[in-house]
Order: sequence, then C-alpha cells, then structure tokens
Amino acid sequence: MDGSFDIVIVGAGMAGASLAAAIGTRASVLLIESEDRPGYHSTGRSAAFWAESYGGPGVQPLTTASGPMLDALGMLKPRGALTLGREDQRGEVERFARTYAAIGVEVQLLDRAAIEARVAGVRPEWTCAALEPSTSDIDVAGLHQHYLAQARRAGAQLWCRAGLAGAERRAGRWSLTLTDDRRVQADMLVDAAGAWADAVAQMAGVAPLGIAPYRRTIAQLAVGVPVPDDLPLVLDIAETFYFKPESGRLWLSPHDETPCAPSDAAAEELDVALAIDRFEQVVDWPVRRVEHRWAGLRSFAPDRLPVYGFAPDAPGFFWCAGQGGFGIQTAPAAADLGARLLLGDTGGEADPAPYSPGRFVD
Repeated sequence: MDGSFDIVIVGAGMAGASLAAAIGTRASVLLIESEDRPGYHSTGRSAAFWAESYGGPGVQPLTTASGPMLDALGMLKPRGALTLGREDQRGEVERFARTYAAIGVEVQLLDRAAIEARVAGVRPEWTCAALEPSTSDIDVAGLHQHYLAQARRAGAQLWCRAGLAGAERRAGRWSLTLTDDRRVQADMLVDAAGAWADAVAQMAGVAPLGIAPYRRTIAQLAVGVPVPDDLPLVLDIAETFYFKPESGRLWLSPHDETPCAPSDAAAEELDVALAIDRFEQVVDWPVRRVEHRWAGLRSFAPDRLPVYGFAPDAPGFFWCAGQGGFGIQTAPAAADLGARLLLGDTGGEADPAPYSPGRFVD
C-alpha cells in the first residue's frame, strides 16, 4: 500500500484543485492526475470570463457568489459583455435583460448608437444589445496555480501521471489502483474528472449520470484593424459566436458544442472557418491570418447544471462534475459548497439542492 488518505480527488483541473484547497487543512487529501501536469485539458484551454448570465439562471448563484472571491484574489480584469441581436431578435434580447435583471444582475439595453460606440465597424444589421458591465476576464492560469499552491500548503499531495485504474469499496473504505501501479486507500473518493467523470464513476461501480463532453473551438486571429484593449466580450443572443481581445490579438469562438468522446481535443478546420465566417458578418474587420487554434471539452449533465454531492447509490463517492463552460467562473463558490458537503458543514452562500446528484434518481 502506497498511502492512506481521508479523501482522494480524481482530476487536478480547476474543480479538483479548488476543492483540495478548500478542504486541505481539515483532511488528508491526495489529488491524482493522469496527465503530466494538472490543468492540461479544459482548465488549460479556457478563454474564461466571469459573466453572471453565462450558464443560465441556474448557474448564476454560483457565479455571483464567486465574483467577490475572485476579485479579492486579484484574478479579475474588468471587461464588460455585449450580447448583440438583429432587429428580429429584439424581443429575445429584451427578455434576456429582464430575466437577469429580475435576479439581481445589472443589464443595460443599448441602441444602435451605443453599440457603435463600443464596437467600431459593427455591421448595420445588429441593432440592439444587452450590456453586462460587471463581466470580467479571469486569470485562469493564475487562479489554478493559486489553488494548487494553497492545497500544497495545506498538506494535500499531488501525483501526476497517476490516473485511476481501479476502485473497490472494502470495509467502508476505497481501495484504489492507479495507472502507475501504486495503490492507495481512502474514506472518500471525489470524481472531479471532467469529461471522464462518468467513466470514473463506472470504474468505481457507481451509476453514471449521463455527463457528456462537447468540443469548444477557439482561434486567435490577427485582424487588419487595431484591437482596442477595452473592447467588451461580444456575443450574440443566438449563441453562435463570441470574441474578445487578448494581448493585441482577437480570440474568437463559433460557440460550438460538438459531442465527442473524452479525448485530447483539437480544433477542426471547419469549425475555425465557421467562426471566421460568423465574425465577418458582425464587423468589417479584415482577418489577416489565424495565428493559433485549439479546442477544449465542456462537460454537461443532462440538465446542464453542475453536480455536487454524494452519490445516492455509493457510500463515500462524491460527484464534483458537469461544470460545462462555467467551472472556472464558479470555482470559488463551488469549492466552498463541495467542501461543506464533503465535511458535513452547514451554512454558506450557495444552496446545494439544485446541484445534488439525487435529482437524477427516479
């Protein structure tokens, strides 16, 4: 036996690292990661931003609660978000604004002149928009390293190139076999494996929840006009694109969600071409070249809400999965919620009920 721990967390991306940081002083924790380094997949490929509307009203409480924590850590840079609509989409834009204003998110409706003032060269068919002034960029790498360092200082161990190869519950504890042939025991097993969350559950004899990965594409463009650093994050109400500035270049996505198997995702030429075509229908900025392209996986439960809590069919198995594309912007509040559930604490800002795995049990 190579170790005994209170809690073993499978996956050292943002979800696993933030949870380890939250519980490390009160439990012996092991983070296991199958890759050479933590955050290789979704965390390391995110164009993350903090936007209270992103992920929908069910995710908004976690996002809003995370905002002050991210700001206190110095991880946010003000950006603003502009959700565009054509004239025939005005009703949808107005409903969007009303929906989020009703739950306390600041949203301002803009006319054509106000859009032009924020996005030079926007094409005339984009006549209405909703502005979220609070939207900010997130220092993803900085936040991930902060949590890994905090977890390490708290005593948590991180083992890379050590994925889960087998799991069996014996006498109230988990007996785990890792891909590097080490064996450990733990009282609790946390599934923070992202796109591989259902596979980890099945390995442990736990019923999968239907958490499915989807590919999201990003391209870095050089364009023929100066990209203003204060350009907002620009999206459309139909969710067919978004773009934002990044160090003098432009990051663009076709807002794609292509079902795929858990894998080392790569951008496909067709998706990059689609993104550029949609971009050219928004602004009259000539695209000079694609400088870089990549893709990451976003994993969703069937109802598109994250899953935090103990599995109803397996003692000691804890779900921390299904964060979709909003796992980074919700990380502080989600880690706090996960820690409370794991350690049996009460209180906290977020209500755990909407995110319980028990919601999938008939």
